[in-house]
Amino acid sequence: MNIIRPIRQSDYASLYDIAVESGIGFTSLPVNEGLLKKKIQRAEQGFHSHATKPGNESYLFVMENTQTGEVVGTTGIEAAVGVDDAFYHYHMGKVVHASRELKIHNTVDILTFCNDYTGVTEICSLFLREQARGGINGRFLSKVRFLFMMEHRERFSETIIAEMRGVSDEDGRSPFWEWLEDHFFSMDFPTADYLTGIGNKVFIAELMPKYPIYVNLLSKEAQAVIGQVHTKTRPALQLLQEEGFSCRGYVDIFDAGPTVEANLSHIRTAQASCKLPIVIDDQSAAQGRSHYIINTSVEDFRAVATEMTVSEEQQVAVISRQAAAALNISAGDSIRFAPVNFRD
Repeated sequence: MNIIRPIRQSDYASLYDIAVESGIGFTSLPVNEGLLKKKIQRAEQGFHSHATKPGNESYLFVMENTQTGEVVGTTGIEAAVGVDDAFYHYHMGKVVHASRELKIHNTVDILTFCNDYTGVTEICSLFLREQARGGINGRFLSKVRFLFMMEHRERFSETIIAEMRGVSDEDGRSPFWEWLEDHFFSMDFPTADYLTGIGNKVFIAELMPKYPIYVNLLSKEAQAVIGQVHTKTRPALQLLQEEGFSCRGYVDIFDAGPTVEANLSHIRTAQASCKLPIVIDDQSAAQGRSHYIINTSVEDFRAVATEMTVSEEQQVAVISRQAAAALNISAGDSIRFAPVNFRD
């Protein structure tokens, strides 16, 4: 069985391997010992905090195979971005150049540098190792965050965003960044990406063009990738779109990958989730449907994906002994759950 739990210091070696495997462009997991250890420390502080509103708390979870003890994936939430460091995007807009006298009317796409998402909650750091891909593991890592946020709504913004990795090749070359590099930055994409990952964002404000960029002045290659995602990111984007996320014109300032957003109360899994006390009955649970299930703790959070059933008459959730043990709960404790497959 796979469980999802808060990361801890002993997971550092696994997190480092995941950071290496995730590759260039996965900014939230830089291959840097000091920063990865700091990320774990921040997450431990977040899970032990008593937050009553969104702040600079970070929640980083890992998926662990309980049979082998191996950490096979990560998934994370930043409660409020831009609180300590500036949070930059480009917003895609339009300007009109028109002359009534000459009967000329041209609409031009522009990119405007902005901080519009300051203070919102970001889901991030979703990565599943090669050996664990398959089945519902990827979906589990993604959807567990919505259950956690729904259970502890006071800790998070109503607006939830996700930055999707943009187009780059195996060597880390980004067509969008190459144009910016030639005209403004004089550093390659892997370097800029790494500096951002380690929290060095001052250079962005110092070197980024201060005025809107006319898209038709960019190279054809750069124009073609604006709002497009990396091949490896397409499944993650599709998952979020199924949940109700959409792009509202914001893209990453380095690779032009789209940022998608949704209101927490409108996210499909969060909206469909229920909270009930449990009874433990292996036979009844086995006859039920597959669900994503979390306990209601923050510090001792656990999540599983397994069969369970609901007794409408008694208003209880029926789970197995194995599931109860994995969740660290007893009969009478409450769980929050949502179905793995929706019945449309």
